[in-house]
Amino acid sequence: MWEAAGAGGKYEADTLASEGFIHCSTSGQVIPVANRFYRGRQGLILLAIEPARLGAEVRYENLEGGSDLFPHVYGPIERSAVIGRLRLDPLPDGTFTIPPEFLDALP
Repeated sequence: MWEAAGAGGKYEADTLASEGFIHCSTSGQVIPVANRFYRGRQGLILLAIEPARLGAEVRYENLEGGSDLFPHVYGPIERSAVIGRLRLDPLPDGTFTIPPEFLDALP
């Protein structure tokens, strides 16, 4: 779906229409979320987003009643806000990891 954003210059996840926002995670939340909800799934793309470049509002919230706040983007994610991309393939046991050099390369 990310590749389809090229034509319009922005990414609109299905949840933007159904829930009004795009679910995101901080760098420290990505792997636990991926392992919980996407374990073993192939073809995922991790986007590193610079919030200051977004035209949409970002709210840090927990809509399930927990204390961990997750960033939710209340509008499309413009390509210009994406400062890094990484194909996120599972390890043989189905779990995910992020190469440290990917995170180190981000501002």
